[in-house]
Amino acid sequence: MRLGVVLEAFLDRTFDDTLALVAARAPQVTDVEVGVGGFAPHPHCDVELLLHDATSRRRWVESVKDRGFDVSALNASGNPLDPDEETARRHDTDLRNAVRLAALLDVDRVVAMAGCPPGAPGDRTAHFDAGGWLPHLAGIYERQWQDALVPYWTELAEFVHREHPDLLICIELHPGTCVYNVETFEEFAAISRQLAVNLDPSHLFWQQMDPLAVAGALSRIGHAHAKDVVFSSDELDLNGLLDRRWNAMDARAPWTFATVGRGHGPAWWRSFLTALGKRGVESISIEHEDPTMSAEQGVADGACCLAGALAAAKHTRVGVRAR
Repeated sequence: MRLGVVLEAFLDRTFDDTLALVAARAPQVTDVEVGVGGFAPHPHCDVELLLHDATSRRRWVESVKDRGFDVSALNASGNPLDPDEETARRHDTDLRNAVRLAALLDVDRVVAMAGCPPGAPGDRTAHFDAGGWLPHLAGIYERQWQDALVPYWTELAEFVHREHPDLLICIELHPGTCVYNVETFEEFAAISRQLAVNLDPSHLFWQQMDPLAVAGALSRIGHAHAKDVVFSSDELDLNGLLDRRWNAMDARAPWTFATVGRGHGPAWWRSFLTALGKRGVESISIEHEDPTMSAEQGVADGACCLAGALAAAKHTRVGVRAR
């Protein structure tokens, strides 16, 4: 399995500077995942230019190759189902352009989110239905899927198949979107074989799910992110995982994202990488969102942890064969 980095951690740096930094601080990394739209800015990739200018596209690819990297995925995580029409239109355009650009770059993974529509016609904000037994929540989840999610993604999947038949759209299982666990993904996956999971264990940890069990249960996994979580037991005892105050810098937060290895040790990550390998996943991208350290340090530490876990897993497999 190849190690990569989500370049969103370095939005304040130029593309060339970011590639140089990753090469120097995390020499174990061979892949980069490049943002091309959605929620986050994307200063490392001028999508319109690369779509329409073959010379600029060739130079951009050469700049990646010259540093010893390959592009494992393009990232266009957004909400194409947003009730704000301008936001929905922009995120839909970003996602479709990501598909078009992936075809031109010979990249076969685009990371995205399923999105979240309003709870009812006329709502001005998205509505995440995580519990529908109260009368004012009844039926929202079903209506969102039937009226918004299935029609949009059915048409989008047809577009993907026309533009790039070998591409997988890899959806993050992310609370706040309509697809956030095994059950919702399997319903989503029935729409098209070109829909897969981008498996990020951090979003499973804080839901109290088991990423190893999830990795074995999902029908399709196309890509993975490496990000950890740490919990505050005192806050969990009092306020639980749904605490509305979540803030990465708030000491009262029940949980926060963490650099790979700070929440779960190398042995766990070895098991996770082994599970992904069994499912045919070829690349995992370190996604730095740890508030306690710089991106430079977090990516370097994460790469060391993952490289060690990969080496240990390889040694274990060799040992088993030798016996």
